[in-house]
Amino acid sequence: MNQPPEQPPSRGEGSPPPWPYGEQPPGGNPYAGPNPYPYGPPPGGPNPYPYGPPPAGPNPYPYGPPPGGPNPYPYGGPYRKTNVLAVLSLVFAFLFWPLGIVFGHIARSQIRRTGEGGAGLALAGLIISYIWLGVIVLLVIVAISVGVSGTSSTAVLLG
Repeated sequence: MNQPPEQPPSRGEGSPPPWPYGEQPPGGNPYAGPNPYPYGPPPGGPNPYPYGPPPAGPNPYPYGPPPGGPNPYPYGGPYRKTNVLAVLSLVFAFLFWPLGIVFGHIARSQIRRTGEGGAGLALAGLIISYIWLGVIVLLVIVAISVGVSGTSSTAVLLG
């Protein structure tokens, strides 16, 4: 016949809400966070220094400090200054090659004397400048040879 709807059992104050998927899962409260120690507490109990420094580990230098003491240049060594004329030699090799030659020779002599960096830059500036010199000399030779042969043939034709 007509039966009243089944009421869930009343809960007491402070009890967790019912599990939404049927019966309560095994293991207690489903809303609790994961167990930080799933295999039991760590040896010695929880971390005794949760906010302090960790206990001192083994000595990284058991037989004394490394030879020469600590590294005075921790980020790759001392900085070596590059010769300014070496940089200018490379720049002027493309802009105005005679200055590239002059700056390159002066830079190489300064680098040998002072030990600055930039020997490769000065050498590259010299090589490129001398290549430009060679190209211009070849163009002048070709222009003179064509000009000499061209004037003689036009003189004969006009003749």
